[in-house]
Amino acid sequence: MASSSSLIFALTLTLWMFAGSVLAKGDVLELGDGDFDYLASEHETMLVKFYAPWCGHCKKLAPDFETAATRLKGTVPLAKVDCTANPDTCGRFGVTGYPTLKIFRNGEDSSSYDGPRTADGIVHHMKKQAGPNSLSLHSQADLEAFINHFDASVVGFFPGSEGSQLAEFLKAASMMREHFRFAHTSDLSLGAPYGVAAKGVLLFRPPRLSSKFEDSVVHFTDTISPASLRRFIRDNIFGICPHLTNENRDRMKGRDLLTVYYDLDYLRNPKGSNYWRNRAMKVASQFLSQGLSFAVANRRDFVDELEQEFGLGASDGGDLPFVTIRTARGHKYTMREEFTRDGKSLERFLDEYFAGRLKRYIKSEPIPEKNKGPVKVVVAESFEEIVNAAEKDVLIELYAPWCGHCKSLEPKYKELAEQLYDDPNIVIAKMDATANDVPEGFDIQGFPTIYFSPAGQKNQPKRYEGAREVKDFLNFLKKEALHALVVSGVREEL
Repeated sequence: MASSSSLIFALTLTLWMFAGSVLAKGDVLELGDGDFDYLASEHETMLVKFYAPWCGHCKKLAPDFETAATRLKGTVPLAKVDCTANPDTCGRFGVTGYPTLKIFRNGEDSSSYDGPRTADGIVHHMKKQAGPNSLSLHSQADLEAFINHFDASVVGFFPGSEGSQLAEFLKAASMMREHFRFAHTSDLSLGAPYGVAAKGVLLFRPPRLSSKFEDSVVHFTDTISPASLRRFIRDNIFGICPHLTNENRDRMKGRDLLTVYYDLDYLRNPKGSNYWRNRAMKVASQFLSQGLSFAVANRRDFVDELEQEFGLGASDGGDLPFVTIRTARGHKYTMREEFTRDGKSLERFLDEYFAGRLKRYIKSEPIPEKNKGPVKVVVAESFEEIVNAAEKDVLIELYAPWCGHCKSLEPKYKELAEQLYDDPNIVIAKMDATANDVPEGFDIQGFPTIYFSPAGQKNQPKRYEGAREVKDFLNFLKKEALHALVVSGVREEL
C-alpha cells in the first residue's frame, strides 16, 4: 500500500513538473495575483503585458512580445498577466484596456510603456530602460567606456559635498533616460582633462561624429535642474549636422531641416559615412545663423518615405547624396543639381533657398486634360487654382483609392455635385491624398476627410464634421456658402 502511494505521489509530481515546464515554455514570465509582488520585486526593471486571452490586439502582439523576451533574456525580463484570471493585480494597476504594457522597477509601477510594439522596437526601447537612471563611474576607464558609444552621453561631476546638485541631476536622468544616456562621478579628476575644476556637467557627442567644425564636448553652465538640463541637451545634443534616424527624428520635428541622404553606415563604413557629412558640415557652418537645421541620413532607412514623397527609387541618384529641405510648415524643396565634392552645389542651393528663388517641390498627379464632370478632380498642381479660387465656395473631399468609406460616399458625393452643377459660385471637388501633397491647413485625420474652403476666406478652411447624406451636405452649404445655392437649376433662398 505504501509502495502504491509512493508511486502515485511520484507520478503526480512528475506530471506536475511536466505541466510546469509547459507553462514555463518560452521566455515570457507568467505572473498572477498570488506571486506578482514577490516575483516583480526581484527585478530592477521589468516590462509587463496585461492582457485578456480573447483580445485580438493581444494575440497580434504575442509573437513579437515573445521574440523580444528571448532577445532581452538576461537584460530585461518580460512578463505577462492574464487579467481574466488575475483581476486583483490588473485592477491594482489601473488596467482598463488590453493589452496594457507597463514598466516596473523593483516591483513598483514606474511608467506606461510608450515605445513601438514590434519585437525590434521593444528590444531597442527596453535596452534603454535597463540598469540605473544614471551610471556611477569610478575610473578613467569607466568614463572612456561610457562616452565611447553610438549615442551622445551626459556626465555629471559632483564632489561629495554637492548632494543637492547630484539629486537634481539624478532627477533629470530619471525623467529623460528614455532618450538620453546619463552617468555621474564624485571623482573630479576624471573631468580634469575636459576642463572640469570644481563641479559640472558635460555633454559628450558620439565619437563617430567628431569633426573639426564643432566641439566634441559641451559644458553646461546653468544651475542644475531637470528643466535647465533638458533645455541644455535639446539645444546641444545634435550639433551642426546630426545623424538622423527613425529613433531620433521625432525630436527634430518643428524645425526647418535640410537632410542629406546617402549610403551612410557608421557600423561598417564610418570613414566613408563621414566623407559626405564633412562636406555638408563645411557648408552648414556658413549658414548656421539663418535658422536652418542640418542632418545626414541613411537613404536605406528612409527609402519608403523618399519614394512616397519624392518618387525617389532605391537606386536613383547612384552614389551621390540626395538633398531635401522640409520646413516646419510642411513645404518641401529638393536640390536638382548633383552634390559636388567641393560642396559648391550645396552652397548655390542654399543661396537660392534663402533668396526665396527656389520653387517648392510638390508631389502631384498630372493636371487632367478634361475636367468637365460634376465633381472636379483636383491635383496638387491645380489645388491653388481650383480650391483657393477667391470667388468660389469649394467643398473638397480628400480620399484614398483603397478606402471603403470613400467608395461608399462616391455616389452620394456625385449626386450632390450634379444637383449643384449649374451653380456658378460653388465647386464640389475631390483629390487623391495618397498621390498628391495636401496643403497646410487641410490636415487629414482619416479617409475621407472633407473640407469647406469659403469664398473670400481661403486661409480659414473648415473641416466638415456632419453626416454624409446629400441633404446633410446641402444643409451645410446653405448655411456656409456666400451666395444662395442653385440646386438643380432652382435658386434656393437664404
